[in-house]
Amino acid sequence: MADAPDREDDRADLLPAHTSEHLSLIATMAELGGVARYADLARLGQREVAAACRDGVIVRNGRGQYIDSGLGDHRRGALSLNGVLSHLSAAVQHGWSLKKMPDRPHVTVRPNSHARSSASKRLQVYYRTLPVEEIVDGVTEPLRTVVDCARDLAFDEALTVADSALRVGAVGHDELRAMGDCLTGRGAVQARAVLAAADGRAANPLESVLRALCLQVDGLLVQPQVAFENATHRAVVDLADRDLGVVIEGEGFEAHGSRAGFDKDCRRYTELVCAGQLVLRCTWTQVMYEPDWVRVRLAEVVRLARARAV
Repeated sequence: MADAPDREDDRADLLPAHTSEHLSLIATMAELGGVARYADLARLGQREVAAACRDGVIVRNGRGQYIDSGLGDHRRGALSLNGVLSHLSAAVQHGWSLKKMPDRPHVTVRPNSHARSSASKRLQVYYRTLPVEEIVDGVTEPLRTVVDCARDLAFDEALTVADSALRVGAVGHDELRAMGDCLTGRGAVQARAVLAAADGRAANPLESVLRALCLQVDGLLVQPQVAFENATHRAVVDLADRDLGVVIEGEGFEAHGSRAGFDKDCRRYTELVCAGQLVLRCTWTQVMYEPDWVRVRLAEVVRLARARAV
């Protein structure tokens, strides 16, 4: 079996150049989709978080969260076209986690607007008529933001946004389903699929993207944050298909940085296997950069589970 390519340093390609003293924080911010609470960064130490803010690596928004400085305030781009912040830029303004940081502001303008070509190169421009009630302070409101992402972005990016919006309570399951029933036109089929699959139990972007890959594998029906327990232990796993007896874990780069964390992780893995589960562990790099490889492994574990059940 061929080894997967070594992509350990690839996440740095997505990030702005900063001094090496902040690389651990930058990697953590990338895994969290560019938006973090202090609790997410606390293990790095208060001094490091303060220094990163001082150096302009991260900035604090009005919601008590930290965002990557590359996301910054995209409003100037929207104002230059007399448009509104939408899609991923709106998601950032709402404080939601993303699969990856947008490389330019996302702006929606009226269909009859003629965006300057120079602006189009600097911005991701969408043409759509937006009711005034769906715009708040120059930003698409939460439900409109989720639906626009579901229509126009890649499935895994859109699912990450929808999961995050549900997770923080910005939208509800019922209104997503109701909106899905009303959608027509371009992108409606994918949007309905995203809205139906969205689940606020997903803990982070890694789990959302991994679940999006699972949804593409025939015979695999996973649920997020599934609890396994017996008389001696309890484990909550990222994704599981109970009928198949398959557990799928997304392993973040910074997830087990201590000996105690590593020991706990190995103990849980061993107990799950001894309980009869087939456990598949996928790293952040594999999920984000090698989705085809991950899909093949997921299909293989489904075949193994079915063969074992015969």
